[in-house]
Amino acid sequence: MTEISLSWLLAKVTSPVVGATKLHHIEGAVKAVDFILSEEEMKYLEERYVPHSLVGVMAQNTVSAAKEKHVWSTGNQKF
Repeated sequence: MTEISLSWLLAKVTSPVVGATKLHHIEGAVKAVDFILSEEEMKYLEERYVPHSLVGVMAQNTVSAAKEKHVWSTGNQKF
C-alpha cells in the first residue's frame, strides 16, 4: 500500500513530504521510486476521489484570506 500511494503521489508532485518513523517506512518509500503506475491504474485510483475545500490553517493560506484574522498568530502573544 505504501508503494502504491507514494508512487501515485510522486506522479502528482515533485517532492512529496513523507514522515518516516520506522525503517519499513523508509524502505517502502525507496521502493515507490521505481514503482510506476500505468495510466489505467492511476485512473482507477482516482475515479472515486471527490475534491473538497481546504480547512483549518491550510484554508487560511490563500491570497484572499491574507488580510483576515487567523487562528495562528505572528508571534505577539501575551502570556
